[in-house]
Amino acid sequence: MKLFLSSKPYTTQDVFDLLTKEGFDVNYRGVSAMVGLMNTRLGILRIDVKGDHNIYSLKIEYKNVLKTIMDNY
Repeated sequence: MKLFLSSKPYTTQDVFDLLTKEGFDVNYRGVSAMVGLMNTRLGILRIDVKGDHNIYSLKIEYKNVLKTIMDNY
């Protein structure tokens, strides 16, 4: 979730690559499911469909709420 606070848009591949680089043991399908759930269930992500890639970014109205929550963890 901290990735999305940067206000930068990410593809699922971007999120996967960054998590892997940070040393998390993740697989692509799991990351895809996680980002998809953040979009559909939580409703905090915005999605832009560009060709065969979905580009996700944090909705502006949730930035302060997410920052406050993440600061406590």
